[in-house]
Amino acid sequence: MSLPNIVTTARLVLVPLFVWLLIQPHHRDWFRAAILLAALGSTDWVDGQLARRLDQVTRLGKVLDPTADRVLLATAVIGILMAGAVPMPVAVIALTREGLVAIAAIGLALAGARRIDVTLVGKAGTFGLMCAFPLFLAAHSTIGWHHTALLLAWTAALIGLVLGWVALVVYIPLARAALSEGRADAIEDGGASIS
Repeated sequence: MSLPNIVTTARLVLVPLFVWLLIQPHHRDWFRAAILLAALGSTDWVDGQLARRLDQVTRLGKVLDPTADRVLLATAVIGILMAGAVPMPVAVIALTREGLVAIAAIGLALAGARRIDVTLVGKAGTFGLMCAFPLFLAAHSTIGWHHTALLLAWTAALIGLVLGWVALVVYIPLARAALSEGRADAIEDGGASIS
């Protein structure tokens, strides 16, 4: 386990703490939950920077990082939606996109496609949503600047949703190429083992 992978694993391990803070009565820990969610979301940038600067980019990290993103985002959206702090259309649009990405990733893996690296626009979309959801939660907490938090939440959500769906369109030709290359590699490997 490299340092970046430890950071990513810590993000996954702390997701239940976020849920616990969210379910406390009377919204008393919603601001703490928002801060924790923001911190967990920001570690996505931290582990990526550590991996590149320490030259510790690993196959495990390339799988673990987007998995942690999906788990954290799905848990945040569903939890905050159940708590009533995020607007239903934002949650549905975000979850639909995440569901399509997950299904596509599984389908491509089963079809033998090579792994697709995350794009900058996809990362930016996830970052926008990881800013929006803590802000929606803060906007429904007991803080004094809840109106400002709500305005910032809507801004980040709209940007994140647009970028997320743009990324989905960008991934279509990348997925086709990954599938073609994966199948070509499989044929090449199969031919090599026969001879």
